[in-house]
Amino acid sequence: MAHQEDQLDLEKPCCSICLDPLKDKVTIPCGHSYCRRCIEWCWEREDKEKIYQCPECRRSFEQKPVLVTNTMLKVEMEEQEMEGSQDDPDDHCTAGPGDVECDFCTKRKRKATMSCLQCLVSCCEQHLQPHYEITPLKKHKLVDASIKLQEIVCPHHNEIMKVFCRTDQQCICYLCSIDEHKSHNIVSAAAEMTKRQTEFRASLQKVKQRIQEREESLKVLEKEVDAINSSAEKAIEHSEKMSTELVQLIEQNTADLKKQIISQQIIEVRRATELDEKQKKELTELKKKDAELEQLLHITNETMFLQNSPSSLRLRKYKDALGVDIRPLQYFEDVTTAVSEASDKVKDSYMKEWNKISKAMIEVDCLVTQDPKKKSEFSQFSFPFSLDPNTANAQLLITEGNRKVIAMKEAQFYPNHPERFMDKSQILSSEFLTRRCYFEVEWSGLGAIVAVAYKDINRTGDDSAFGNNDRSWALESTFNGTYIYKHDSNKTPVTGPHSSRIGVFLDHRTGTLSFYSVSRTMTLLHRVQTTFTRPLYGGLCVRHYGATVKVDFPQK
Repeated sequence: MAHQEDQLDLEKPCCSICLDPLKDKVTIPCGHSYCRRCIEWCWEREDKEKIYQCPECRRSFEQKPVLVTNTMLKVEMEEQEMEGSQDDPDDHCTAGPGDVECDFCTKRKRKATMSCLQCLVSCCEQHLQPHYEITPLKKHKLVDASIKLQEIVCPHHNEIMKVFCRTDQQCICYLCSIDEHKSHNIVSAAAEMTKRQTEFRASLQKVKQRIQEREESLKVLEKEVDAINSSAEKAIEHSEKMSTELVQLIEQNTADLKKQIISQQIIEVRRATELDEKQKKELTELKKKDAELEQLLHITNETMFLQNSPSSLRLRKYKDALGVDIRPLQYFEDVTTAVSEASDKVKDSYMKEWNKISKAMIEVDCLVTQDPKKKSEFSQFSFPFSLDPNTANAQLLITEGNRKVIAMKEAQFYPNHPERFMDKSQILSSEFLTRRCYFEVEWSGLGAIVAVAYKDINRTGDDSAFGNNDRSWALESTFNGTYIYKHDSNKTPVTGPHSSRIGVFLDHRTGTLSFYSVSRTMTLLHRVQTTFTRPLYGGLCVRHYGATVKVDFPQK
């Protein structure tokens, strides 16, 4: 179908400028016909010289000719268009989305292949022919039609923008450079392009180097992940194996003990049964002898008594009534006691060893990473926890889902608990802090204390206060902008920007504890380097009525 339309187009009179069938046909004095738009466009470029030529025969006119509509040609063209209007086939050269359209195609826009920087038009293969055949057009500079010309043409002067204004950082044309950009730093667009390409090449090298570094780092991390997974799997397998062996050992010993108890039970029961039967037999014999003696003693006649009684009465010798030593009825109670004592010892030993295992788990930190610097970097270590009501002093009111405390004048009702702070307005977290973790506290009032502490910190007396013992590390912040670091009853003044929000970063494995003043930026107030031997818990203290303190955990 496209071939048929091309055949039809060839039969129509065509404009020698756009090479399309004539549209809005006009004839100039030399007799040649063109599209009105095409001839006007050609003569607009010749307005400066005031000499107008026919693009085909090159005849010159001193005055701009009046364009006359060719009525007969128009009728003929309209008839041909009516005949060919029934078919509108698709063409593989038709411009699609994202393509640069040919500026000369009128009926069906074809895809442009080249653009002319002098004519400021884009042409398809067919309309590009005049630039190859007409001598003046051969000198024009053609470029691939990969960009839309309007993007490189000055909207004010309709000229190609070949100049770059470094002052305003924009492309301009040469007319702009002598007008509104006259006093600016002006260079050619080519020079600026060369400069930026040089910079970009240097940046490209850096990017490629960083890509290589990241790829190598990823390879190391992949190996690290594999090693972590392998190590974890081995640890799980080993722990399960050891647990199974311990269980099997206990079960085996329990089975052996059960067999021994049952065996001893059978022996003792058999002995008791045999003794029981022997005792019963002796009892029967004794009762028989008893009856005989009773009968003899009831005979009153001497002759009869002597004739029926033996000359001498010999009693069979019997052992003690039970035939065994008399002992308290304990039987296997000693075994039960021994098992209980062994169980208690095993439990105590197990808990001691389990604490060692828990400590080893806390100290596991497979990846060595740099300390965070920016607020966004701290948030990736955010560790949410809640406050433990069982540790809260009676003067503290817990609100907002166990995340905030308020110092109250009236004592609150809390049930008795051995972990409750009795003399200081303090509270600990429910969860212990492990590995690397970060949290923030926001306070109001006359001041507050944020701390980390071991679980076994004292609950009564002056040494139960955060920082007054060797089991807690604390930073006190006051309303007048001063900070005091406390540990083991030692106080250290700390300087830094005043803020109602304090950040706490803990690296349990390396023994690093850092306090920060938090605003738009993070300012380090004080850092502690020590060795933590047990899990740590977050702690808060408010000592003035009405003061509040709330724990917060920045989003990752």
